[in-house]
Amino acid sequence: MKRTLILLVVFLLLGGGAFWYLSTDDERNKMTLAGSDRNFALEDMSQLHKIFIAGRKGERTTLVRNGEGGWDVEGGGTANPHVVEPLLEVIRNVRIKYKPSDNALQNMVNTLATQGKKVELYDKKGNLLKSYYIGGSTADERGTYIIMDGAEQPYVAEIPGISGNVSVRFDRQGDEWRDKTLFSEKVEDIKYLSVEYPKQKNQSFILEAQGTDYTVKPFYDITPTIKRPFKEGSVEAYLVNFRNVGAEAFRNEHSGRDSILQTIPFCSITIVNTDKDTTRAVFYPIIKEKVTTQDRKTGEYVTTGGYLDRYFVLRNRQDFMLAQHLVMEKLFWGYGSFYQDTNLLN
Repeated sequence: MKRTLILLVVFLLLGGGAFWYLSTDDERNKMTLAGSDRNFALEDMSQLHKIFIAGRKGERTTLVRNGEGGWDVEGGGTANPHVVEPLLEVIRNVRIKYKPSDNALQNMVNTLATQGKKVELYDKKGNLLKSYYIGGSTADERGTYIIMDGAEQPYVAEIPGISGNVSVRFDRQGDEWRDKTLFSEKVEDIKYLSVEYPKQKNQSFILEAQGTDYTVKPFYDITPTIKRPFKEGSVEAYLVNFRNVGAEAFRNEHSGRDSILQTIPFCSITIVNTDKDTTRAVFYPIIKEKVTTQDRKTGEYVTTGGYLDRYFVLRNRQDFMLAQHLVMEKLFWGYGSFYQDTNLLN
């Protein structure tokens, strides 16, 4: 009995010692997790003013917060909010998922060295807030490799609640960061608008705001003025189409740009707003070529294509872009669209 009691005391002492060690070890791990080499998330996003991203192949991107609550691409105009917002989500919420095993370290280091993007975050005064490398993913694509600049230990990171490689949100180049908006004007902010159809001069027109009213007149002096009654609300119905119009993609490096710009465009639209900012877009049609194929079941030959598919668009005499006809067609009203059809009048 006495021997059993002694063994029980020894067991309790050993067990208590093991529990204390594991508990303090866990606390040590938690303290380490809070260390500077693991604290990647920028919790106070109000500090963030500039984001610098550098790739291993020499590509560089700098995003700067503007005074309107959005972001600009340094030297490239307004940034695309649909690209920047997911990026900001990573900066704000990225967390350590786990510390990798020693066996995985070499592969992670090699991946970060070849695929990693360097990310530097600055405040408005130019002070460095965070600096780290991010890139590459685990085999199951559920974690992302990350290491603090100047640290030796890489980690696997994640955004809580989101599964996947978040480093792809940093993996953009050049125009991919830029806003593809062609027009973004409120009805009440449009003071002047002209629509010119070089091959349909009689449908070209100029629209101007006169106080709370509008005037619509021919673009060309040789075009006769329409005498029919004005269609109530037609101007407002047209101008609302310019609230948010976006292109599909940038094509500034297109090899045929110069030759395309030498052709006669389908349409040119110019808008001047109340701030006297001018936006001009020139549309060059892309016709889907006809293709004849044989139906394998019936043996009949079917011809498809030969219709207007997209436009090349020259924006503000600078950017060459691609836009879909289905998105743009709402802009292409004619001069007569603002006037009533006398055949329908009683």
